[in-house]
Amino acid sequence: LMQVYKKVYNIIGLAILILGISLIPLLPYIIKNMPDIPYINLIYILFVVNTAVSYFFSYKRNLIIADQKRYIATFYRYLAHFIFTFLEIIYLILFKNYIGYLIIMISATLADNIMVSRKADKMYKFLKNKEEIPLDDESKKSIIKNTKAMMMHKVGGVIVNSTDNILLSMFVSLDSVGLYSNYFFVTNALNSITTHVFNSLTASVGNLFVTSDNKKAYSVFKDVYFLNYFMYSFIAVSLLCLFNPFIDLWVGKDYLFNFDVVIIIVINFYITGMRKSVLTFREASGLFYKDRWKSVFEAIINLVASIIFAIYFATFGVFLGTLVSSLTVCVWVEPLVLYKYGFKEKLRDYFKLYFMYLIITIFVCFLTYYLCSFIQYGRFISLILKGIICLIVPNIINILIFRNTEEYKYFKNLLKKIISRFKIRKN
Repeated sequence: LMQVYKKVYNIIGLAILILGISLIPLLPYIIKNMPDIPYINLIYILFVVNTAVSYFFSYKRNLIIADQKRYIATFYRYLAHFIFTFLEIIYLILFKNYIGYLIIMISATLADNIMVSRKADKMYKFLKNKEEIPLDDESKKSIIKNTKAMMMHKVGGVIVNSTDNILLSMFVSLDSVGLYSNYFFVTNALNSITTHVFNSLTASVGNLFVTSDNKKAYSVFKDVYFLNYFMYSFIAVSLLCLFNPFIDLWVGKDYLFNFDVVIIIVINFYITGMRKSVLTFREASGLFYKDRWKSVFEAIINLVASIIFAIYFATFGVFLGTLVSSLTVCVWVEPLVLYKYGFKEKLRDYFKLYFMYLIITIFVCFLTYYLCSFIQYGRFISLILKGIICLIVPNIINILIFRNTEEYKYFKNLLKKIISRFKIRKN
């Protein structure tokens, strides 16, 4: 299996490198009003190289993750990025050269993969065995079948999540891409944090489906789905109230979107985030083949809707197209597959929870934003006070509403156990 992984990862890395570089002639057509930036093609190539090398030496990472030791891979990733980010900062201060900065970024990616690869060799001695052991036909068929399905999901996901910048540059302006980069920086950082939470559950959930019955898996899912809601409801409310004040304090008023654009960005963030628990359980149970065409339709609808709306509504339209594709495809297809083939439960039970969570989130958004509107001090003080309101109001309301539910009690008891263990270790 690991030999197959190695070959596949190397092929994918080379394919990305070749296809990425072959797109260079199309850059003037993708970017509206191409800026006069020195070495712009080289800058693009270096970004392509960084994506491609992320697949080299990294196949062993999956073995560590499948063995429910993701924390090891995460440690090396952050170690590499901490060291190389420090080097990037020093380099930029001394030389103010973007090309060198990108070369250091590529080095960080390679260093991360090499460190994880060496750690895997120490943990799993059989990886050093160079003997060619062929896979049986049944395993080959299963891998090919599921790999094709996952490729459809990943390609569709990339089209949906990574085309906003391209569409903004083509139909609005490169300036709008610059404005959006600030907002994307924040949402992407938050997504990275929450993604680590759900990724850490994947191997355990996969083990749960193998060792337990569907009822047990469904019970655990409801707990995870509640955590999913609690996190994304709180983050969405905070973004709605704090996004523009934070961007204003950070880079200034000239880099703010209109509030209607902020609203659509936050809605997309919430809708996409609320899918994470479903996707975690779907992937862990190996059901991604069942809805493989979902990503294709999602990508097509996203592109068509975003282009049409961008023509009429500019920046707002691009993000509206993303919302349309999520609502028309993802929101119902993904839970349908999980409930029908994974849990064998009624889908209406999922949507009862979904709409209850949605209504509460909308109510909390209105209430919190209304309370924040009374804060009229300096930019920094206002941001701090609004942040306190966002921290208190959504969480108190959710605790009051869900304090008697099994899901809330589960996490409350879990938190008590963690605190008690911490006290024991401290003593």
